[in-house]
Amino acid sequence: MKTNAHQLADHAHYFVPNPSIYPVILSFGMFLLALGFIELINGFHLGKWVMLGGTGVIFYVLFNWFGQVISESQSGSYRDWEDRSFRYGMIWFIATEVMFFAAFFGALFYVRIISVPELGGMTAANGTTLWPDFSGAWPTSGPKGTPFTPMGAWGIPALNTALLLTSGATVTWAHWGVLRNNRRQLCLGLVATVLLGCLFIGFQAYEYHHAYTEMGLTMGAGAYGATFFMLTGFHGFHVTLGTIMLAVILLRSMSGHFTAERHFAFEGVAWYWHFVDVVWLILFVFVYWV
Repeated sequence: MKTNAHQLADHAHYFVPNPSIYPVILSFGMFLLALGFIELINGFHLGKWVMLGGTGVIFYVLFNWFGQVISESQSGSYRDWEDRSFRYGMIWFIATEVMFFAAFFGALFYVRIISVPELGGMTAANGTTLWPDFSGAWPTSGPKGTPFTPMGAWGIPALNTALLLTSGATVTWAHWGVLRNNRRQLCLGLVATVLLGCLFIGFQAYEYHHAYTEMGLTMGAGAYGATFFMLTGFHGFHVTLGTIMLAVILLRSMSGHFTAERHFAFEGVAWYWHFVDVVWLILFVFVYWV
């Protein structure tokens, strides 16, 4: 139980960091990444090296900047004010991610419910059907698209669903560990979650290889291929980021960081991981299943 003096100190204290050059360096790295990508898609061979340089700058900033934040946290600079600020920031960040995926799911529903059926019944000015052999049924590559085999739900996608649901349970178990100051449970739960995340990424990569080499399912397979890879690809990217963040939290936990009272870095990553789980469940139903 905090004393009144400690409570007053927390309310009167707000940590203001020193000025930092890292935002400027990060902006430069993002500029290089975008410039390299533009050069690459326009046939400039140096583009990939510019992208690699930009990626290196970004990782340099993230490593050092987050390292500085961790040092500030471990030194006791962050108290109740900062904890609430981090929580509000993470809530708003996840809200933007919800809107991000909502836009892509909106595109999927528009194509499936409105665009494709309208194409199937579209007629010319003289009343003839423009594409008599096109039924407008989903999944489709369009009136003149190349044939492909749709990705079924009950193979690797179902396995990946089980992996992510299990990982949600293991990260929750790890959370219970930190709330009890049980470091062994915390670390074991995080190890299991990181391994499950890596398995998911591995199976996703195998699924993509199988789709491209054996099923004819590529980015060029019309509306189905575009929406399939757009949604599963961005989700896989988020799982990769989440796995990296969980690995960092695991290393910090093994180093003695986090207590039952102060562990928002862990909690924020756990929120993010549960968000990724929920997105996958929606994706599994509407992209793979129905």
